[in-house]
Amino acid sequence: MERVRAKFWQWGLIRGVWCGCSILYNRGVYPEESFGKVKKYGLPMLLTQDKAVKTFLTNLTSQLSEWLEGGKLQRIVLVIMSKATGEVLERWNFNIITDGEVVEKGAVKEKSDKEIMREIQAIMRQVNSCISFLPCLDEPCIFDVLAYTDSDTTVPFTWMESDAKLIENPQMVKLHSFDTKIHKVDTLVSYKVDDLDEQ
Repeated sequence: MERVRAKFWQWGLIRGVWCGCSILYNRGVYPEESFGKVKKYGLPMLLTQDKAVKTFLTNLTSQLSEWLEGGKLQRIVLVIMSKATGEVLERWNFNIITDGEVVEKGAVKEKSDKEIMREIQAIMRQVNSCISFLPCLDEPCIFDVLAYTDSDTTVPFTWMESDAKLIENPQMVKLHSFDTKIHKVDTLVSYKVDDLDEQ
């Protein structure tokens, strides 16, 4: 039962921090018609129908879950960039703090599924609402995902070292945190200020 519950927590955490499809949809990185809407565990989900993106996200989620279970995952960053120039336009930063006692000793810390889902729903609503004040992405964009792990983590050969893909003088908005009793997640979105907004 605890194994099932742990898996539920991992799914909840990944879903809470990896709102990737929702962000890609709302920011127009891929066309609206390439997404389908489903409901899982009481949460509305947007799933890409693009085969290449779907394969990428499936493999990504699998690897993130493995690192998460081992307490190795520190941060996930979704980066949105200009397709033409590679300039970073947005960084969705999800900082993960893991309770070491749970990972090392298997200690159980109770928090109801309903509480976890309520917090995840709240952060998803906030992610969706903050879209309204972000600058319009008026050019074709691509995305990448950065994963920050412990230094002793085994990394698959398909993953490559990357720079931090920072934004110079960004605007930043901190979103609500959520806590599964095993992991706490702090969320921050930083974005490039439109040149017209600076005038």
